[in-house]
Amino acid sequence: MQYLITGASGLIGTALVTALESDGNEVRTLVRPGSAAREGSISWDPATGQIDERALESAGQFDTVVHLAGAGIADRRWSKARKRELVESRIKSTQLLVSAIADGSLHTKSLISGSAIGVYGDRGGQLLVEGSTKGAGFLADLCEDWEQAAQGAAAHGVRTVLARTGIVLSTKGGALAKQLPLFRTGVGGRLGRGTQWVSWISIDDEVAALRALAIDERAQGAFNLTAPHPVTNTQFTKALGAVLKRPAVLPVPPAALKMALGAELVDEALLASQRVLPEKLESLGFTFEHPELEETLASLLS
Repeated sequence: MQYLITGASGLIGTALVTALESDGNEVRTLVRPGSAAREGSISWDPATGQIDERALESAGQFDTVVHLAGAGIADRRWSKARKRELVESRIKSTQLLVSAIADGSLHTKSLISGSAIGVYGDRGGQLLVEGSTKGAGFLADLCEDWEQAAQGAAAHGVRTVLARTGIVLSTKGGALAKQLPLFRTGVGGRLGRGTQWVSWISIDDEVAALRALAIDERAQGAFNLTAPHPVTNTQFTKALGAVLKRPAVLPVPPAALKMALGAELVDEALLASQRVLPEKLESLGFTFEHPELEETLASLLS
């Protein structure tokens, strides 16, 4: 198959490109000016609305565009400038892709556009599936606008999938990689009360799910990319401590988190409770390689 990937240098994008190429697929990437360019990469700059239309046209038909570009949600405090960057890096890049589809310079059968389970907001212990209502807050609004921008591709006959990803577990980046140094030295612990639900997915299952959505023509609309067994933050903490054979009994007070990262980011991204199920993904017959948390952590850290 012929793939075009944005965000190919990120945690998910790197793993996806490696997996696709190992199976003999042809992968092209969209790269911004100044970024490390792979062979066959195509230049674009979402901030200025520029894309190499000639290179896109000469590339011909893609089976799937997988759009993963966007600034890191929890990388740093949400100042006004940072929030603007989070929005623009997603909305402008998505709009640029849809515009390229509309004007005929980008030819693709399907678009898989990144999104996040942050669209559901802080929902306590409520079970959340793809049909659940949108939540409240900056992150929920961002995800909704991001998804609406991507849906523009559907108006041009492109099968459009919205990949609502949970917390991706990998030792190479993301939340787990940031936690490991603390837990390995025995000073890890739950965040706040620890009652908030954590909806996670292994990096291997994230990549496998994206590939399944690219291939299965039945897939349209929103899909939750989370393992079928979410856990509370306390359960996550205990599982990680058990796998590492280290104590994990030092809770992190919310006040300390908010002092370091800002109240809004902490409330919406770190302490928000989202108990999400991959209902539509499983209805397609997708089988998770890592459905249980402790087994997943053991596999990743072995």
